[in-house]
Amino acid sequence: MSEALLIVAHGSHLNPKSSTPAQDHADAIRVAGAVDEVREAYWKEEPSLRNALRTVTADEVYVVPLFISEGYFTEEVLPRELRLDFDADDWDSDGTSADFVTCTPADVAKTVHYCGPVGTHDAMTDVIVRRAETVTGDPEVGAGVGLAVVGHGTKRNENSAKAVEYHADRVRDRGRFDEVRALFMDEDPEIDDVTDHFESDDVVVVPLFVADGYHTQEDIPADMGIADGAGGYAVPTRLDGHDIWYAGAIGTEALMADVILERAADAGADIDRSGESRTPTAAADGD
Repeated sequence: MSEALLIVAHGSHLNPKSSTPAQDHADAIRVAGAVDEVREAYWKEEPSLRNALRTVTADEVYVVPLFISEGYFTEEVLPRELRLDFDADDWDSDGTSADFVTCTPADVAKTVHYCGPVGTHDAMTDVIVRRAETVTGDPEVGAGVGLAVVGHGTKRNENSAKAVEYHADRVRDRGRFDEVRALFMDEDPEIDDVTDHFESDDVVVVPLFVADGYHTQEDIPADMGIADGAGGYAVPTRLDGHDIWYAGAIGTEALMADVILERAADAGADIDRSGESRTPTAAADGD
């Protein structure tokens, strides 16, 4: 029986870069030949979630949300738009442990394995480390370096912070970096006090956002004080006696394609890994 991978993302009518990570990772998976059929769909762009399952040829579909945290979008919006008989209680998740639920769509005769978001998968910890390697150009980065894992944070969804704290704890437990902190835009501890949280001379800042947009390219650099006034920032930027290496959105890192595949594999997908070839994206330079 043939299988399909459906990558679902937010998309945006205002930010053309919003859909770029989903497109890039889907293309990488297609080129690798890891899955029989690969599709993307978006909440705010075409192709739409509403019609997504109708475009899939395979009878068995693995749906992987390209989102960072569990919550409103992964538990309400996406299942509703895909017309799945989904109940978030079936995940039995503590906010970071959603796995997958096998569902039947209301309008098409397919079996859908609806997966938890990529952002809470354990493999995302590796992507954070890879992002630090990419932005610094140092495959051994860690000793003498601090790492800030940054999330949006919101009182409306406690799981937003949980995902960030979860991966910060996992990186810290590896003992690779001298200091690891979880920081946020909209709750304490805040990213605008980034240098108050580190003694290390070099601090790598990795935002857990899927796409580069207003938050990652304007808000966070401005909050940290590294924005140059011309819509960019230098990497590194000297700030309060520290060198700040700002990596940009983690979702643009090429290794994210592997996390998508891991999510599908965990749900039972037959992944062909013989053609995989991943190379890190270029380091973010603020341009």
